Amino acid sequence: MEAELLLEMNLSSSLENKIFKIIGAVGDQLGFDTYVVGGYVRDLILHRPSKDIDFVCVGSGIELAEAVAQALGPKVHVNIYKSFGTAQIRYEDLDLEFVGARKESYRSDSRKPIVEDGTLDDDQKRRDFTMNALAISLNKNTFGDLIDPFNGIEDMNKKMIRTPLDPAITFSDDPLRMMRAIRFASQLSFDIDPDTFEAIINQAERLKIVSQERITDELNKIILSPVPSYGFKLLFHSGMLKHFFAEMIALHGVEAVGSKTHKDNFFHTLQVLDNVSVMSYDLWLRWAAILHDIAKPATKRFDKVHGWTFHGHEDKGARMVPGIFRRMKLPMNEKMLFVQKLVKLHLRPIALVKEVTDSAIRRLLFEAGEDTDALMKLCRADITSKNNDKVNRFLKNFDLVEQKMKEVEEKDNIRNFQPPVTGDEIMQMFNVPPGKIVGEIKEQIKEAILEGNIKNDRAQALELVMKIAREKGLIPERAG
Repeated sequence: MEAELLLEMNLSSSLENKIFKIIGAVGDQLGFDTYVVGGYVRDLILHRPSKDIDFVCVGSGIELAEAVAQALGPKVHVNIYKSFGTAQIRYEDLDLEFVGARKESYRSDSRKPIVEDGTLDDDQKRRDFTMNALAISLNKNTFGDLIDPFNGIEDMNKKMIRTPLDPAITFSDDPLRMMRAIRFASQLSFDIDPDTFEAIINQAERLKIVSQERITDELNKIILSPVPSYGFKLLFHSGMLKHFFAEMIALHGVEAVGSKTHKDNFFHTLQVLDNVSVMSYDLWLRWAAILHDIAKPATKRFDKVHGWTFHGHEDKGARMVPGIFRRMKLPMNEKMLFVQKLVKLHLRPIALVKEVTDSAIRRLLFEAGEDTDALMKLCRADITSKNNDKVNRFLKNFDLVEQKMKEVEEKDNIRNFQPPVTGDEIMQMFNVPPGKIVGEIKEQIKEAILEGNIKNDRAQALELVMKIAREKGLIPERAG
């Protein structure tokens, strides 16, 4: 491809073009052949924004980075990682990574390579996929020239993911590349070359040498892709999913007793996930979609009257969430609690469709709190059927439920419920210490509000407190 390729491809900013010229000039001064490589080049060709830019030089990447920092200005700082032979510069909103060209060799029990200095050709051979093995020269005499030894451009035009070398060796050396292949396929809506996918199937068990943190990082990127079910189907059919997410594999399959069957909960879950993904980019709402029916295999029962049932799967599923998050190395904080809450409550709005009472609405608003809107998105996504009339009927019923929720919320202010009378106030009013009796009074106030016996109002709550206090003997009957 002719020189000035970068300009022809409409660089996303003149800042990047300026930096490339500076890095090329510094490379010339040091006598280093210098290139921008990998994901940035791929995304440039695919017209995708990218702020992480990798540079390779035939020489010392650290020396190049230090010289580039000086050329960029006195306030530019270089982070040096000597043990990896790399350096990093943060410049405005760009992350610039520098490394010397290298070749790698691997041991069978580790994905950490033995690294030696190498040529650009060596460096491109060690890349995971042809579309990530592209390089663009930055030196003055060859500025903009594309080096594409493995026909990465052709593969991108075909929307194909393929390894530069024998895929069996590529994936055996670093099994995380198998997860990356599926992640890129899911993010870009690309196919995986048949020989490459066969190698993934054959090497799937090698995933056991990869840390759970790295697997989960790639999995989350698959979950955040435009149609995440595509990535999950590739994980399933490749045999990788069973090595780190057995609970999801257990959802797969249909049992029949006579003419009575149940839906395949694996593919149902993927449809719910896709439905949620149309509505929200929130990773944790998508995780709630993945886990909403996770306990169905454990709660599946058959009886002659009702057929297949999954009673209590929402409660058991909620209890399973912390263990799955812990094993997956997902955050054990409010993110986990959010997913757990949605799994536990995901059937409640569906039950309200049959009988919408103010009391039931208040209780749901109280329990869901600020996550009510997310819960309703999950519930809408959970309506999957090949019968469009049935789906539309359920969705219209949800419209009625949400309208009722809005009316009750405006009237009773339950969603972010705070007790009108606090425990400290009760203790001061009746000179009692913290304990069971204070909790009982607060619980009775809450129940009275949720049942609609009193409004969510301080004056009415105080009147009820006095009534309860008399009943409990905290004040004489005649006192008022």
